Amino acid sequence: MALDSSKTTGFKYVGTRPNRPDGLDKVTGRAKFGADATAPGMLFAAIKRSPHAHAKIVKIDASKALAMEGVKAVVTRADFAEGLTGEDWNILENVMAGDTALYDGHAVAAVAATSALIAKDAIKAIEVEYQILPHVTDVDKAIEPDAPVIRAGAADASVPEGLHPNVVRYYESGHGDVEAGFAEADLVIEEHFTTEATHQGYIEPHACLGTLGGDGKGELWCCTQGHWNVQKVCAALLGLETSQLRVTASEIGGGFGGKTTVFIEPVALALSRKANRPVKLVMTRSEVFRASGPTSSTSMNVKIGMKKDGTITAAQGIFRLQGGAFPGAPCDMTAMCAFAPYNLKNVHQVGYDVITNRPKQAAYRAPGSPMAAFAVESVMDELCNQLGLDPIEVRLKNASHEGTTANFGITWPRIGLVETLEAAKAHPHYAAPLKPGQGRGISCGFWFNHGGETSVSLAMSEDGSAQIMVGTPDIGGSRASMALMAAEVLGIPYENIRCTIADTSSLGYNEISHGSRVTYASGLATIKAAEAAVEELCRRAAAKWDIPAEAVYWEDGYAKPSGPNAGDHEPLHITELTADMGATGGPINGHFEATPEGAGVSFATHIVDAEVDPETGATKVVRYTVVQDAGKAIHPTYVEGQFQGGAAQGIGWALNEEYIYGEDGRLQNAGFLDYRIPVASDLPFIDTVIVEVPNPGHPFGVRGVGETSICPPLAAIANAVSNAVGVRMRQLPMRPARVLEALESKNG
Repeated sequence: MALDSSKTTGFKYVGTRPNRPDGLDKVTGRAKFGADATAPGMLFAAIKRSPHAHAKIVKIDASKALAMEGVKAVVTRADFAEGLTGEDWNILENVMAGDTALYDGHAVAAVAATSALIAKDAIKAIEVEYQILPHVTDVDKAIEPDAPVIRAGAADASVPEGLHPNVVRYYESGHGDVEAGFAEADLVIEEHFTTEATHQGYIEPHACLGTLGGDGKGELWCCTQGHWNVQKVCAALLGLETSQLRVTASEIGGGFGGKTTVFIEPVALALSRKANRPVKLVMTRSEVFRASGPTSSTSMNVKIGMKKDGTITAAQGIFRLQGGAFPGAPCDMTAMCAFAPYNLKNVHQVGYDVITNRPKQAAYRAPGSPMAAFAVESVMDELCNQLGLDPIEVRLKNASHEGTTANFGITWPRIGLVETLEAAKAHPHYAAPLKPGQGRGISCGFWFNHGGETSVSLAMSEDGSAQIMVGTPDIGGSRASMALMAAEVLGIPYENIRCTIADTSSLGYNEISHGSRVTYASGLATIKAAEAAVEELCRRAAAKWDIPAEAVYWEDGYAKPSGPNAGDHEPLHITELTADMGATGGPINGHFEATPEGAGVSFATHIVDAEVDPETGATKVVRYTVVQDAGKAIHPTYVEGQFQGGAAQGIGWALNEEYIYGEDGRLQNAGFLDYRIPVASDLPFIDTVIVEVPNPGHPFGVRGVGETSICPPLAAIANAVSNAVGVRMRQLPMRPARVLEALESKNG
């Protein structure tokens, strides 16, 4: 059998723009999200949360709550597994506080009752005695000598001796001699930057429905980016055999990385086990902000040296990130992403993971990379301004390319950074005139992308249509992309393929939908599963013709004979082969499982025009262009949507969004009225340019696109604002008061 799916041109279905398969369900309300799940006899849950940033839990008295009519169960830390260590223990500590409440909003108890109102009243009746402890919420203050120690012994072996106990992880890499490099430079700029924590802002709160019997068998329905991960975590925290808990992922109303972390599902299951009834638990919006993971806040120092001709001689970065009260801030990825776009002879980067009295951070689209780009690309912009150099020409001069040794040690394979820069330079936006009060910003950005454990099954139907089961929740149109890739291999119309998200009992293990891995990894598995089905189809055709299987090839939905006697046989369409499955050997299926290692890294270049009102400090982004390497855009409309979505979230992060903590360590803006995400009137039309430099690690050349698009915006917008007002903006968000302060310092 001859079949070659390793192609990057000449596609029939891949690269087209069919309607999304879930579109009708979502516009008619038929799609089921996390909070839509129901079950007979269902109870409603609510969580008691700490009102203190840091406090010893002296006593919990739930007697009054348990005496209330309709209350069926109360759980505390005592109702979860004992003896956990490592990451399981850290997750449990966040899901339900043990001896100490570590942040405002930390769960300390939970109730299940016959109505949501009774559950809410019951948690008010639970009495908790606290001993208030010193707290710290700022990343720099958390590592001062007199800062309170949040969790003694939390640091891992990577942390050098002598650092504050709140530094729990340490990363360092680089090559060359940075001091010698700085000595060669005509201009060296070193600056300090800060960014505040921001939330992913998904519209659907965390929600789940769980049932768990005394026999240790359970069912869970939840909105998540990875239901196998939920299964694994819940089993560990509740002392269950993993296979006895079946988890089904609902449709997801936004995640952006924030629904890769487990927050509430073990609580619902623990309540169900105690009440012997199904339990539904849905977070309020305030709880989402106070107790689910935002991104890290940062404090960063970046130093870059450059010659008059634009050659970078050395670069150095120190990146301090706080990830809340638990290890996990992406200090390593921040440091690695920082200088990734540049071919540097001398480079050094250090990352610090610092714990504070804040909620556990969660991924937010390319975790750590946007902040790093903000700092590095701001210094790059300042160097270009002071040396009178074109910002794109300088980036082209220093751009990473195939064969470059990256700042963190790897050798780049085929990458598309140069192509994005050239496309940005050629775009009409870059040459368009600016109006008074406007500034233009340029930024590059980088993300790794990921493979991960992946399983896919494909089954042929008797009418020649196909069904695909994947294990990665669809957070960006992946069902359509899987169907397009399968259609390409099988040679049947896109509309003849249905892709479903399997539950944990129906398919092998699948890693979370994160790391821009789904179109790459599940797509590769889908292609291989379809190829396996095609191979069987060809074998069946060979048997009909009584020729060797090697003498049959597949083309556009037909098995065709080859060789000297090919003319003796007419091609067989897929429907002729599938209609005869029962008589020729039984069902025709394809399956593939692997941990693919060929994920292609991705680069982007953004151009931004911003306008600043000098009287109010208000900033408006008036034009935005995203140029990004997608490897191969399977469904270009979805790819453009990912580009635009990352830019839109970056606009909010750069201009408006931030976590604001009071002196008491409590979050002051836990709602969309006070935490302002962009709305339509805040956004310009976001133009997109899809660059396609095929990834050699994928049969169709796919690179992940979902995260790279949020890497350049913070810097591009900051550069635009800085160039508009003539003052370098080093703190995000650039809210009006902060812009006015910068203008006053300039004019003062």
